[in-house]
Amino acid sequence: MPIAHKTTRVSRLLVIAAGLTALTANALELKPQLALATAEAIANACLAEQAKAKHAPITVVVVDDGGIPLVVKRQDSACKACVQIAELKARSAALFNLTTRTLETLSYGEKKDGVGAALPGAPHIPGIIVFPGGVPVTVNGSPIGGVGVSGASGDEDERCALAGVTAAKALLK
Repeated sequence: MPIAHKTTRVSRLLVIAAGLTALTANALELKPQLALATAEAIANACLAEQAKAKHAPITVVVVDDGGIPLVVKRQDSACKACVQIAELKARSAALFNLTTRTLETLSYGEKKDGVGAALPGAPHIPGIIVFPGGVPVTVNGSPIGGVGVSGASGDEDERCALAGVTAAKALLK
């Protein structure tokens, strides 16, 4: 093969690679991201809900859509294990784009007897938690993160997480 032909072929491949890189970068710019300020607002609203309802002390973790923590807030006297539990709730909600309560139902069935369980193996996946307190953070239905709350009852944790996401709706674009 002549050198001129090889050079032209390499040049074409480089142009194609550059174009694909530009398309990928452009797609990333268009995908909504969970901003740190929004994650902070979600966490603060969760803590405000806990204070208003006077639940047991909680820990709040807000993660991005890959389950990476952006914000971790542990109230005074909140259980130490709750940091990891809240993170796993947030990660589970973000990765599945479902509340962890919904994951619980899909894992164990409506009556928690296994009947009708669509995802019976989910509780056995390392790093996945299937009890209330984790809520996805979405923009137009697309997951951009998750919030997990732990320390109070599952219902109270979930109420705090929902309050956080609801309070930050105006920031989610």
